[in-house]
Amino acid sequence: MRVLVIEDDEELAETVAAGLRQARMAVDVALDGEAGLARALVHDYEVIVLDRDLPAVHGDEVCAKLVAAGTRSRVLMLTGAAENEDLVDGLGLGADDYLTKPFAFAVLVARIGALARRTQPSIPPVLEHGDIVLDTARRRAQRAGRPLPLRPKEFGVLELLLAAQGRVVSAEELLERVWDEHADPFTHTVKITVSRLRAKLGDPPVIETVAKAGYRI
Repeated sequence: MRVLVIEDDEELAETVAAGLRQARMAVDVALDGEAGLARALVHDYEVIVLDRDLPAVHGDEVCAKLVAAGTRSRVLMLTGAAENEDLVDGLGLGADDYLTKPFAFAVLVARIGALARRTQPSIPPVLEHGDIVLDTARRRAQRAGRPLPLRPKEFGVLELLLAAQGRVVSAEELLERVWDEHADPFTHTVKITVSRLRAKLGDPPVIETVAKAGYRI
């Protein structure tokens, strides 16, 4: 899952990003509305965590422009105000959910997971293929009842391949959806991650390489 955090409090933004990465999400950070909007219109994020009171471009305007652009990203709006008027305004602009600061981090992760499952095409909370079970809500994976110690990127690759249900997923799509903006598109990072994932999944092999196309379950 790829998430964008748009928050002008740099310390809070980096703390949230670090926590989400520990929860096996790929995270980009923008510190103002203008930078956040630019990233959101270029990359395909499942969820955007959007602070309402932003410099450069206000969070309300960012939200409205995302809706007008037809992005499929779900927006979780953050605010320091608890008044009902702010809640109504935020949701009226197209935000999908609303969270008041300060918030419990576990609640933020749960809200992001719930919103991600509402993206199109939706990803079920539990993905299965044969004896492989991937619990996307609890971020756990197992094969034949054996827990799989997957790294965040390995988990993300397996999640996308399982969700594709046999469709070929290109290396470019994996890089876009699982890695953040700091990933080098000219490295063999996807190939290496798939190789490690195959080793952890064990036999019989379930990930097929399709020449000049990508990978599929």
